[in-house]
Amino acid sequence: MATKAAKGLLRQQKRRPLWLPDPGDGPSEAQLRYLKRGLKQAGGKLPLFDEEGQEIPRRTIEACIAHGWAETWIKNPIKPDWLVARLTDAGYRILGKSPPKKPG
Repeated sequence: MATKAAKGLLRQQKRRPLWLPDPGDGPSEAQLRYLKRGLKQAGGKLPLFDEEGQEIPRRTIEACIAHGWAETWIKNPIKPDWLVARLTDAGYRILGKSPPKKPG
């Protein structure tokens, strides 16, 4: 039988940050806005800034990556703290679009 401390540790391990929805859930409104912007860009590149010039919250980007809807793309040598991402095939599908054909 598990002790109270062991049960508490198991509960902590199962918790996820509040900003990261349950994997069975679809994208939040903020995540959808972010992902949809990749449909208009070559290679599905996702924006660093929103339409008003405000930086996209890092947690939005990280949540999309954690769900597999986006993936990190390139490292920016001038701004290494920027998280540059692009849509994955799953990202296109969650938006109701077909992923682009891969060359070759």
